[in-house]
Amino acid sequence: MQETDYSEQNKDNRLKHRRELSRLFFEDNMKNIYNRNKQFIAVLIVIALPVIIQNVISIGLNMIDTVMVSELGNDAISAVGLANRIYFIFTTICFGIFSGASIFIAQYWGAEDTQSIKKVFGIDLAIGTILSLFFSLAVFFFREPIMKIFIYEISVIQPGSRYLRIISFSYFFTAISFAFSFNSRAIHRLKLPTIINAVALIINTFLNWVLITGNLGFKALGVEGAAVATLTARIFEFFALILLIYKDKTHPLAGTFAEFTSWNRIMLKKILKTSLPVILSETAWSVGTSVYFIAYGYMGSSAIAVVQIAFNISDFFQTLFFGIGNASAVMIGNEIGKNDIDKAMEYSKKFVSITIFLSVALAVALFFSRNTLINFFNLDSFTSESLNRTLIVFSLYFTPKMFSYMFICGILRAGGDTKFCMFVDIISIWMIGVPLSFLSVLVLKLPIHLVIAVVFSEELIKSFTVIKRYKSQNWINNLIIE
Repeated sequence: MQETDYSEQNKDNRLKHRRELSRLFFEDNMKNIYNRNKQFIAVLIVIALPVIIQNVISIGLNMIDTVMVSELGNDAISAVGLANRIYFIFTTICFGIFSGASIFIAQYWGAEDTQSIKKVFGIDLAIGTILSLFFSLAVFFFREPIMKIFIYEISVIQPGSRYLRIISFSYFFTAISFAFSFNSRAIHRLKLPTIINAVALIINTFLNWVLITGNLGFKALGVEGAAVATLTARIFEFFALILLIYKDKTHPLAGTFAEFTSWNRIMLKKILKTSLPVILSETAWSVGTSVYFIAYGYMGSSAIAVVQIAFNISDFFQTLFFGIGNASAVMIGNEIGKNDIDKAMEYSKKFVSITIFLSVALAVALFFSRNTLINFFNLDSFTSESLNRTLIVFSLYFTPKMFSYMFICGILRAGGDTKFCMFVDIISIWMIGVPLSFLSVLVLKLPIHLVIAVVFSEELIKSFTVIKRYKSQNWINNLIIE
Protein backbone atom coordinates (compact mmCIF):
# COMPACT_ATOMS: atom_id res chain seq x y z
CA MET A 1 0.00 0.00 0.00
CA GLN A 2 2.83 2.39 0.94
CA GLU A 3 4.72 1.54 -2.27
CA THR A 4 1.62 2.39 -4.29
CA ASP A 5 1.26 5.74 -2.51
CA TYR A 6 4.94 6.51 -3.05
CA SER A 7 4.68 5.67 -6.76
CA GLU A 8 1.59 7.86 -7.11
CA GLN A 9 3.39 10.73 -5.34
CA ASN A 10 6.39 10.41 -7.70
CA LYS A 11 4.04 10.40 -10.66
CA ASP A 12 2.35 13.58 -9.37
CA ASN A 13 5.75 15.25 -8.83
CA ARG A 14 6.90 14.35 -12.33
CA LEU A 15 3.64 15.68 -13.75
CA LYS A 16 4.01 18.94 -11.79
CA HIS A 17 7.61 19.23 -12.97
CA ARG A 18 6.58 18.78 -16.60
CA ARG A 19 3.81 21.33 -16.22
CA GLU A 20 6.28 23.79 -14.71
CA LEU A 21 8.75 23.20 -17.57
CA SER A 22 5.93 23.63 -20.10
CA ARG A 23 4.83 26.86 -18.39
CA LEU A 24 8.38 28.24 -18.38
CA PHE A 25 8.89 27.20 -22.01
CA PHE A 26 5.58 28.85 -23.01
CA GLU A 27 6.45 32.04 -21.10
CA ASP A 28 9.92 32.18 -22.69
CA ASN A 29 8.44 31.66 -26.13
CA MET A 30 5.79 34.32 -25.57
CA LYS A 31 8.44 36.69 -24.25
CA ASN A 32 10.63 36.05 -27.31
CA ILE A 33 7.65 36.56 -29.64
CA TYR A 34 6.73 39.76 -27.79
CA ASN A 35 10.30 41.08 -27.99
CA ARG A 36 10.54 40.23 -31.72
CA ASN A 37 7.21 41.91 -32.44
CA LYS A 38 8.15 44.87 -30.28
CA GLN A 39 11.37 45.31 -32.28
CA PHE A 40 9.51 44.86 -35.57
CA ILE A 41 6.84 47.42 -34.67
CA ALA A 42 9.43 49.90 -33.38
CA VAL A 43 11.45 49.81 -36.61
CA LEU A 44 8.25 49.84 -38.71
CA ILE A 45 7.06 53.00 -36.97
CA VAL A 46 10.44 54.74 -37.28
CA ILE A 47 10.56 54.12 -41.05
CA ALA A 48 6.89 54.14 -42.04
CA LEU A 49 5.50 56.98 -39.94
CA PRO A 50 7.56 59.81 -41.50
CA VAL A 51 6.78 58.49 -45.01
CA ILE A 52 3.08 58.28 -44.13
CA ILE A 53 3.18 61.84 -42.75
CA GLN A 54 4.96 63.05 -45.90
CA ASN A 55 2.36 61.45 -48.12
CA VAL A 56 -0.62 62.51 -46.00
CA ILE A 57 0.61 66.11 -46.21
CA SER A 58 1.53 65.87 -49.90
CA ILE A 59 -1.62 64.12 -51.12
CA GLY A 60 -3.85 65.99 -48.70
CA LEU A 61 -2.57 69.31 -49.96
CA ASN A 62 -2.85 68.08 -53.56
CA MET A 63 -6.51 67.46 -52.82
CA ILE A 64 -6.77 71.02 -51.49
CA ASP A 65 -5.07 72.24 -54.68
CA THR A 66 -7.64 70.33 -56.76
CA VAL A 67 -10.46 71.81 -54.67
CA MET A 68 -9.04 75.31 -55.38
CA VAL A 69 -8.63 74.62 -59.09
CA SER A 70 -12.17 73.13 -59.23
CA GLU A 71 -13.47 76.67 -58.64
CA LEU A 72 -12.20 77.46 -62.16
CA GLY A 73 -14.31 74.66 -63.70
CA ASN A 74 -13.85 71.20 -65.25
CA ASP A 75 -11.55 72.49 -68.00
CA ALA A 76 -9.08 73.83 -65.44
CA ILE A 77 -9.10 70.56 -63.45
CA SER A 78 -8.51 68.63 -66.68
CA ALA A 79 -5.73 71.01 -67.81
CA VAL A 80 -3.75 70.71 -64.57
CA GLY A 81 -4.48 66.98 -64.29
CA LEU A 82 -3.28 66.18 -67.81
CA ALA A 83 -0.25 68.50 -67.56
CA ASN A 84 0.70 66.74 -64.34
CA ARG A 85 0.68 63.36 -66.11
CA ILE A 86 4.12 64.38 -67.44
CA TYR A 87 5.23 65.28 -63.93
CA PHE A 88 3.78 61.94 -62.77
CA ILE A 89 5.79 60.05 -65.41
CA PHE A 90 8.93 61.98 -64.44
CA THR A 91 8.61 61.39 -60.68
CA THR A 92 7.69 57.73 -61.22
CA ILE A 93 10.84 57.17 -63.30
CA CYS A 94 12.80 58.92 -60.52
CA PHE A 95 11.12 56.55 -58.07
CA GLY A 96 12.28 53.64 -60.23
CA ILE A 97 15.87 54.95 -60.29
CA PHE A 98 16.06 55.69 -56.59
CA SER A 99 14.13 52.66 -55.35
CA GLY A 100 16.26 50.35 -57.50
CA ALA A 101 19.46 51.85 -56.08
CA SER A 102 18.01 52.00 -52.56
CA ILE A 103 17.85 48.19 -52.56
CA PHE A 104 21.66 48.33 -52.45
CA ILE A 105 21.71 51.24 -49.98
CA ALA A 106 19.40 49.31 -47.60
CA GLN A 107 21.60 46.23 -47.82
CA TYR A 108 24.83 48.26 -47.46
CA TRP A 109 23.29 49.97 -44.43
CA GLY A 110 22.60 46.54 -42.95
CA ALA A 111 26.25 45.66 -43.61
CA GLU A 112 27.41 49.07 -42.13
CA ASP A 113 29.24 50.09 -45.34
CA THR A 114 28.74 53.88 -45.56
CA GLN A 115 31.36 54.46 -48.27
CA SER A 116 29.49 52.22 -50.69
CA ILE A 117 26.26 54.07 -49.79
CA LYS A 118 27.82 57.35 -50.99
CA LYS A 119 28.96 55.74 -54.23
CA VAL A 120 25.48 54.38 -54.98
CA PHE A 121 23.93 57.73 -54.05
CA GLY A 122 26.35 59.46 -56.45
CA ILE A 123 25.02 57.29 -59.26
CA ASP A 124 21.48 58.32 -58.24
CA LEU A 125 22.37 62.01 -58.44
CA ALA A 126 24.05 61.67 -61.84
CA ILE A 127 21.17 59.80 -63.47
CA GLY A 128 18.55 62.01 -61.78
CA THR A 129 20.22 65.19 -63.05
CA ILE A 130 20.42 63.94 -66.65
CA LEU A 131 16.80 62.78 -66.58
CA SER A 132 15.54 66.09 -65.15
CA LEU A 133 17.32 68.16 -67.80
CA PHE A 134 15.87 65.97 -70.56
CA PHE A 135 12.31 66.37 -69.21
CA SER A 136 12.71 70.12 -68.65
CA LEU A 137 13.79 70.76 -72.23
CA ALA A 138 11.19 68.41 -73.76
CA VAL A 139 8.31 69.86 -71.75
CA PHE A 140 9.32 73.50 -72.26
CA PHE A 141 9.71 73.28 -76.04
CA PHE A 142 6.95 70.74 -76.82
CA ARG A 143 4.34 71.57 -74.19
CA GLU A 144 1.43 72.13 -76.59
CA PRO A 145 2.00 68.94 -78.66
CA ILE A 146 2.26 67.05 -75.37
CA MET A 147 -1.16 68.32 -74.27
CA LYS A 148 -2.63 67.38 -77.66
CA ILE A 149 -1.62 63.76 -77.07
CA PHE A 150 -4.24 63.58 -74.32
CA ILE A 151 -7.10 65.78 -75.49
CA TYR A 152 -8.28 67.86 -78.46
CA GLU A 153 -10.24 70.54 -76.58
CA ILE A 154 -8.51 73.95 -76.96
CA SER A 155 -10.09 75.12 -73.69
CA VAL A 156 -8.00 72.45 -71.92
CA ILE A 157 -4.86 72.54 -74.10
CA GLN A 158 -4.11 76.25 -73.72
CA PRO A 159 -4.16 76.51 -69.90
CA GLY A 160 -2.35 73.17 -69.67
CA SER A 161 0.43 74.47 -71.94
CA ARG A 162 0.83 77.61 -69.83
CA TYR A 163 1.06 75.44 -66.71
CA LEU A 164 3.73 73.21 -68.31
CA ARG A 165 5.85 76.21 -69.39
CA ILE A 166 6.36 77.20 -65.74
CA ILE A 167 6.46 73.75 -64.16
CA SER A 168 9.22 72.57 -66.55
CA PHE A 169 11.75 74.53 -64.45
CA SER A 170 10.93 72.47 -61.35
CA TYR A 171 12.14 69.07 -62.57
CA PHE A 172 15.81 69.43 -61.56
CA PHE A 173 14.96 70.63 -58.04
CA THR A 174 12.42 67.83 -57.69
CA ALA A 175 14.85 65.09 -58.81
CA ILE A 176 17.65 66.03 -56.40
CA SER A 177 15.29 66.64 -53.46
CA PHE A 178 13.59 63.32 -54.18
CA ALA A 179 16.97 61.55 -54.24
CA PHE A 180 17.96 62.89 -50.81
CA SER A 181 14.52 62.34 -49.32
CA PHE A 182 13.98 58.85 -50.75
CA ASN A 183 17.38 57.44 -49.83
CA SER A 184 17.10 58.84 -46.30
CA ARG A 185 14.46 56.14 -45.80
CA ALA A 186 16.91 53.32 -46.52
CA ILE A 187 19.29 54.59 -43.80
CA HIS A 188 16.56 55.36 -41.24
CA ARG A 189 17.14 59.17 -41.34
CA LEU A 190 13.61 60.38 -42.03
CA LYS A 191 12.90 63.16 -39.55
CA LEU A 192 14.60 65.99 -41.45
CA PRO A 193 13.16 65.26 -44.93
CA THR A 194 9.70 64.89 -43.39
CA ILE A 195 9.82 68.30 -41.72
CA ILE A 196 11.19 70.02 -44.84
CA ASN A 197 8.64 68.29 -47.06
CA ALA A 198 5.83 69.43 -44.76
CA VAL A 199 7.03 73.06 -44.80
CA ALA A 200 7.44 73.01 -48.61
CA LEU A 201 3.93 71.69 -49.11
CA ILE A 202 2.46 74.27 -46.73
CA ILE A 203 4.23 76.95 -48.79
CA ASN A 204 2.78 75.38 -51.94
CA THR A 205 -0.76 75.42 -50.57
CA PHE A 206 -0.51 78.98 -49.23
CA LEU A 207 0.80 80.27 -52.57
CA ASN A 208 -1.97 78.36 -54.39
CA TRP A 209 -4.52 80.18 -52.25
CA VAL A 210 -2.82 83.51 -52.96
CA LEU A 211 -2.18 83.08 -56.69
CA ILE A 212 -4.89 80.84 -58.20
CA THR A 213 -7.95 82.96 -57.37
CA GLY A 214 -6.11 86.11 -56.23
CA ASN A 215 -5.93 86.80 -52.50
CA LEU A 216 -4.04 89.30 -50.29
CA GLY A 217 -4.11 91.79 -53.14
CA PHE A 218 -2.39 89.54 -55.68
CA LYS A 219 -3.61 89.13 -59.24
CA ALA A 220 -5.57 85.93 -59.96
CA LEU A 221 -3.31 83.79 -62.18
CA GLY A 222 -5.49 80.67 -62.48
CA VAL A 223 -3.61 77.50 -63.41
CA GLU A 224 -0.39 79.50 -63.86
CA GLY A 225 -0.63 80.48 -60.19
CA ALA A 226 -0.69 76.77 -59.27
CA ALA A 227 2.47 76.23 -61.35
CA VAL A 228 4.31 79.17 -59.72
CA ALA A 229 3.35 77.86 -56.26
CA THR A 230 4.69 74.38 -57.05
CA LEU A 231 7.95 75.71 -58.52
CA THR A 232 8.57 77.95 -55.48
CA ALA A 233 7.95 75.08 -53.06
CA ARG A 234 10.32 72.75 -54.96
CA ILE A 235 13.12 75.35 -54.93
CA PHE A 236 12.69 75.84 -51.17
CA GLU A 237 12.72 72.07 -50.56
CA PHE A 238 15.91 71.66 -52.63
CA PHE A 239 17.96 74.27 -50.77
CA ALA A 240 16.60 73.38 -47.31
CA LEU A 241 17.43 69.67 -47.71
CA ILE A 242 20.97 70.26 -48.95
CA LEU A 243 21.81 72.91 -46.35
CA LEU A 244 20.50 70.96 -43.37
CA ILE A 245 21.83 67.54 -44.45
CA TYR A 246 25.32 68.96 -44.99
CA LYS A 247 25.13 70.78 -41.66
CA ASP A 248 25.22 67.29 -40.08
CA LYS A 249 28.67 66.12 -41.17
CA THR A 250 27.97 62.57 -39.94
CA HIS A 251 25.02 62.14 -42.31
CA PRO A 252 25.69 59.14 -44.63
CA LEU A 253 24.39 61.10 -47.65
CA ALA A 254 26.50 64.20 -46.96
CA GLY A 255 29.30 63.15 -49.26
CA THR A 256 31.85 65.13 -51.21
CA PHE A 257 31.95 65.38 -54.99
CA ALA A 258 34.91 62.97 -54.94
CA GLU A 259 32.95 60.43 -52.86
CA PHE A 260 29.88 60.69 -55.09
CA THR A 261 31.97 60.08 -58.20
CA SER A 262 34.23 57.35 -56.77
CA TRP A 263 32.12 54.54 -58.22
CA ASN A 264 33.57 52.53 -61.08
CA ARG A 265 32.14 50.79 -64.11
CA ILE A 266 31.86 47.47 -62.27
CA MET A 267 29.68 49.02 -59.52
CA LEU A 268 27.58 50.90 -62.08
CA LYS A 269 27.01 47.70 -64.05
CA LYS A 270 26.11 45.82 -60.87
CA ILE A 271 23.59 48.46 -59.78
CA LEU A 272 22.08 48.88 -63.25
CA LYS A 273 21.63 45.11 -63.52
CA THR A 274 19.21 45.33 -60.59
CA SER A 275 17.98 48.93 -61.00
CA LEU A 276 17.32 48.96 -64.75
CA PRO A 277 14.39 46.54 -64.52
CA VAL A 278 12.91 48.77 -61.77
CA ILE A 279 13.39 51.88 -63.94
CA LEU A 280 11.85 50.14 -66.97
CA SER A 281 9.05 48.78 -64.81
CA GLU A 282 8.17 52.19 -63.35
CA THR A 283 8.49 53.84 -66.77
CA ALA A 284 6.24 51.24 -68.40
CA TRP A 285 3.72 51.58 -65.56
CA SER A 286 3.63 55.40 -65.48
CA VAL A 287 3.50 55.78 -69.29
CA GLY A 288 0.92 52.99 -69.53
CA THR A 289 -1.38 54.49 -66.91
CA SER A 290 -0.97 57.85 -68.66
CA VAL A 291 -2.02 56.21 -71.93
CA TYR A 292 -5.25 55.36 -70.08
CA PHE A 293 -5.81 59.12 -69.91
CA ILE A 294 -5.58 59.33 -73.71
CA ALA A 295 -8.54 56.92 -73.82
CA TYR A 296 -10.35 58.90 -71.11
CA GLY A 297 -9.68 62.08 -73.12
CA TYR A 298 -12.01 60.85 -75.87
CA MET A 299 -14.80 61.13 -73.31
CA GLY A 300 -14.20 64.86 -72.72
CA SER A 301 -13.00 67.13 -69.92
CA SER A 302 -15.70 65.98 -67.48
CA ALA A 303 -14.40 62.38 -67.56
CA ILE A 304 -10.83 63.60 -67.10
CA ALA A 305 -11.91 65.71 -64.11
CA VAL A 306 -13.68 62.69 -62.55
CA VAL A 307 -10.65 60.42 -62.93
CA GLN A 308 -8.26 63.13 -61.68
CA ILE A 309 -10.28 63.74 -58.51
CA ALA A 310 -10.91 60.01 -57.95
CA PHE A 311 -7.17 59.29 -58.07
CA ASN A 312 -6.47 62.15 -55.66
CA ILE A 313 -8.98 60.78 -53.16
CA SER A 314 -7.81 57.18 -53.60
CA ASP A 315 -4.16 58.21 -53.18
CA PHE A 316 -5.05 59.81 -49.85
CA PHE A 317 -6.40 56.47 -48.61
CA GLN A 318 -3.26 54.72 -49.88
CA THR A 319 -0.85 56.85 -47.82
CA LEU A 320 -0.55 54.18 -45.12
CA PHE A 321 0.63 51.69 -47.73
CA PHE A 322 3.21 54.10 -49.17
CA GLY A 323 4.79 54.20 -45.71
CA ILE A 324 4.41 50.49 -44.96
CA GLY A 325 5.64 49.54 -48.45
CA ASN A 326 8.77 51.63 -47.98
CA ALA A 327 9.29 50.15 -44.53
CA SER A 328 8.98 46.61 -45.90
CA ALA A 329 11.56 47.28 -48.62
CA VAL A 330 14.02 48.76 -46.11
CA MET A 331 13.50 46.27 -43.26
CA ILE A 332 13.53 43.15 -45.44
CA GLY A 333 16.47 44.54 -47.44
CA ASN A 334 18.40 45.22 -44.23
CA GLU A 335 17.92 41.62 -43.05
CA ILE A 336 18.88 40.15 -46.43
CA GLY A 337 22.00 42.36 -46.33
CA LYS A 338 22.83 40.77 -42.96
CA ASN A 339 22.17 37.38 -44.61
CA ASP A 340 19.40 36.64 -42.07
CA ILE A 341 16.96 35.06 -44.52
CA ASP A 342 14.72 33.59 -41.80
CA LYS A 343 14.07 37.01 -40.30
CA ALA A 344 13.51 38.49 -43.77
CA MET A 345 10.79 35.89 -44.39
CA GLU A 346 9.33 36.45 -40.94
CA TYR A 347 9.10 40.19 -41.66
CA SER A 348 7.55 39.61 -45.09
CA LYS A 349 4.77 37.46 -43.60
CA LYS A 350 3.97 40.18 -41.10
CA PHE A 351 3.76 42.78 -43.87
CA VAL A 352 1.36 40.53 -45.81
CA SER A 353 -0.91 40.26 -42.75
CA ILE A 354 -0.82 44.02 -42.24
CA THR A 355 -1.73 44.56 -45.90
CA ILE A 356 -4.75 42.26 -45.71
CA PHE A 357 -6.18 43.93 -42.62
CA LEU A 358 -5.57 47.56 -43.58
CA SER A 359 -6.59 47.27 -47.23
CA VAL A 360 -10.00 45.86 -46.34
CA ALA A 361 -10.55 48.44 -43.59
CA LEU A 362 -9.60 51.38 -45.82
CA ALA A 363 -11.65 50.07 -48.76
CA VAL A 364 -14.72 50.13 -46.50
CA ALA A 365 -13.79 53.63 -45.26
CA LEU A 366 -13.43 54.91 -48.84
CA PHE A 367 -16.81 53.45 -49.82
CA PHE A 368 -18.74 55.05 -46.93
CA SER A 369 -16.97 58.44 -46.97
CA ARG A 370 -17.22 59.09 -50.72
CA ASN A 371 -20.27 61.40 -50.59
CA THR A 372 -18.72 63.58 -47.91
CA LEU A 373 -15.50 63.92 -49.90
CA ILE A 374 -17.30 64.74 -53.16
CA ASN A 375 -19.06 67.69 -51.47
CA PHE A 376 -15.71 69.46 -51.03
CA PHE A 377 -15.37 69.90 -54.80
CA ASN A 378 -17.20 72.51 -56.86
CA LEU A 379 -18.72 70.14 -59.45
CA ASP A 380 -21.92 70.06 -61.46
CA SER A 381 -24.50 67.36 -60.67
CA PHE A 382 -23.55 65.10 -63.61
CA THR A 383 -19.83 65.14 -62.73
CA SER A 384 -20.60 64.58 -59.02
CA GLU A 385 -22.74 61.52 -59.76
CA SER A 386 -20.12 60.13 -62.14
CA LEU A 387 -17.43 60.65 -59.48
CA ASN A 388 -19.61 58.88 -56.89
CA ARG A 389 -19.88 55.76 -59.07
CA THR A 390 -16.18 55.88 -59.92
CA LEU A 391 -15.21 55.97 -56.23
CA ILE A 392 -17.32 52.84 -55.65
CA VAL A 393 -15.18 51.09 -58.29
CA PHE A 394 -12.00 52.36 -56.63
CA SER A 395 -13.12 50.97 -53.27
CA LEU A 396 -13.89 47.55 -54.78
CA TYR A 397 -10.43 47.28 -56.33
CA PHE A 398 -8.59 48.82 -53.38
CA THR A 399 -7.39 45.55 -51.79
CA PRO A 400 -5.92 43.92 -54.95
CA LYS A 401 -4.24 47.23 -55.86
CA MET A 402 -2.59 47.43 -52.43
CA PHE A 403 -1.51 43.79 -52.63
CA SER A 404 0.21 44.48 -55.94
CA TYR A 405 1.88 47.58 -54.53
CA MET A 406 3.13 45.87 -51.35
CA PHE A 407 4.61 42.88 -53.17
CA ILE A 408 6.13 44.70 -56.15
CA CYS A 409 7.39 47.92 -54.53
CA GLY A 410 8.09 46.41 -51.12
CA ILE A 411 8.72 42.72 -50.58
CA LEU A 412 9.90 41.38 -53.97
CA ARG A 413 12.12 44.37 -54.77
CA ALA A 414 13.70 44.17 -51.32
CA GLY A 415 15.01 40.77 -52.41
CA GLY A 416 16.32 42.14 -55.70
CA ASP A 417 13.65 40.35 -57.76
CA THR A 418 13.36 43.35 -60.06
CA LYS A 419 13.19 41.58 -63.42
CA PHE A 420 10.13 39.60 -62.41
CA CYS A 421 8.43 42.78 -61.15
CA MET A 422 9.28 44.51 -64.44
CA PHE A 423 7.67 41.77 -66.55
CA VAL A 424 4.54 41.73 -64.35
CA ASP A 425 4.11 45.50 -64.67
CA ILE A 426 4.75 45.62 -68.42
CA ILE A 427 2.47 42.69 -69.27
CA SER A 428 -0.40 43.73 -66.99
CA ILE A 429 -0.40 47.37 -68.13
CA TRP A 430 0.42 47.12 -71.84
CA MET A 431 -1.10 43.76 -72.77
CA ILE A 432 -4.20 43.95 -70.57
CA GLY A 433 -4.91 47.45 -69.21
CA VAL A 434 -4.17 49.63 -72.25
CA PRO A 435 -6.12 47.52 -74.80
CA LEU A 436 -9.07 47.29 -72.38
CA SER A 437 -9.13 51.07 -71.85
CA PHE A 438 -9.52 51.83 -75.59
CA LEU A 439 -11.89 48.90 -76.12
CA SER A 440 -14.22 50.05 -73.34
CA VAL A 441 -14.14 53.73 -74.49
CA LEU A 442 -14.12 53.52 -78.30
CA VAL A 443 -15.92 50.22 -78.97
CA LEU A 444 -18.14 49.50 -75.96
CA LYS A 445 -18.68 53.24 -75.23
CA LEU A 446 -19.07 52.62 -71.51
CA PRO A 447 -19.50 55.40 -68.93
CA ILE A 448 -16.31 56.40 -67.10
CA HIS A 449 -16.94 54.37 -63.92
CA LEU A 450 -17.38 51.16 -65.93
CA VAL A 451 -14.32 51.98 -68.04
CA ILE A 452 -12.31 52.20 -64.80
CA ALA A 453 -13.81 48.89 -63.63
CA VAL A 454 -12.73 47.15 -66.85
CA VAL A 455 -9.22 48.68 -66.80
CA PHE A 456 -8.63 47.83 -63.13
CA SER A 457 -9.28 44.14 -63.81
CA GLU A 458 -5.56 43.86 -64.62
CA GLU A 459 -4.91 44.37 -60.89
CA LEU A 460 -6.58 41.03 -60.12
CA ILE A 461 -4.27 39.14 -62.48
CA LYS A 462 -1.26 41.00 -61.14
CA SER A 463 -2.17 40.16 -57.51
CA PHE A 464 -2.44 36.41 -58.14
CA THR A 465 0.87 36.45 -60.04
CA VAL A 466 2.91 38.20 -57.35
CA ILE A 467 1.46 36.07 -54.54
CA LYS A 468 2.51 32.90 -56.40
CA ARG A 469 6.02 34.34 -56.86
CA TYR A 470 6.24 35.23 -53.19
CA LYS A 471 5.35 31.71 -52.07
CA SER A 472 8.13 30.25 -54.24
CA GLN A 473 10.80 32.25 -52.28
CA ASN A 474 12.77 32.64 -55.53
CA TRP A 475 12.69 36.41 -54.98
CA ILE A 476 15.28 36.40 -52.17
CA ASN A 477 18.75 37.52 -53.34
CA ASN A 478 21.61 38.95 -51.29
CA LEU A 479 22.95 41.40 -53.87
CA ILE A 480 25.98 42.73 -52.01
CA ILE A 481 27.69 39.32 -51.69
CA GLU A 482 26.91 38.09 -55.20
